[in-house]
Amino acid sequence: MDRIMELRPELLEALGQTFVMIGVAIPLAVLVGTPLGIWLFVHAPGSISPSPKTHAVVDTIVSMLRSFPFLILLIAIIPITRFLVGTTVGTAAAIVPLTVNAIPYFARLVEQNISQLGTGAVEASRAMGATQGQIIRNVLLVDARPGIIGSITVTTVSFISYSAMVGLVGGGGIGDFAIRYGYYRYETGVMLVAVVLMVVLVSLVQWGGNRLVRVADKRL
Repeated sequence: MDRIMELRPELLEALGQTFVMIGVAIPLAVLVGTPLGIWLFVHAPGSISPSPKTHAVVDTIVSMLRSFPFLILLIAIIPITRFLVGTTVGTAAAIVPLTVNAIPYFARLVEQNISQLGTGAVEASRAMGATQGQIIRNVLLVDARPGIIGSITVTTVSFISYSAMVGLVGGGGIGDFAIRYGYYRYETGVMLVAVVLMVVLVSLVQWGGNRLVRVADKRL
């Protein structure tokens, strides 16, 4: 316990770095991934405004980025990271691969959320003369809102885990703290504290997300 108190400033700094990484990457993923997911749904073959060739290209890119192993992506885009933030280590550098990976991940979830709504409401809206923009804003996004909130929760939980990986390349955060003080120095107690903090953080995010889903879901 004395060792934990001794490392308290470093631990709090690492926790703050994790919050910064997630606090930047997830909002950017939602901001970019939501319209991208809507676009994938709207322009899919047989959908509202099908565009098979363009959709096939964008869909392939999204699938490739989403399925790319994060640790390999982290290393592969080092030149891009250096160009954007001027460094390849630290919290700012870690945000770049987290965001690049989170955008297609979240976009695919949004597409799935909207696809699960069925075509009934869309067809009814089109029959009443609603424009494509009105269908997206007033039908799809409204009905898919609980699912999208749930997807934000899932993405946040997943990328809290991913943020721990950036510690392997000096990205900061709880993962970096656990590796430097727990793994390299063989301090099992420090490692356990870091793990417990990650578990508590994930549990709080999951609890908050579930509460928001229940509030947003008109069926509950």
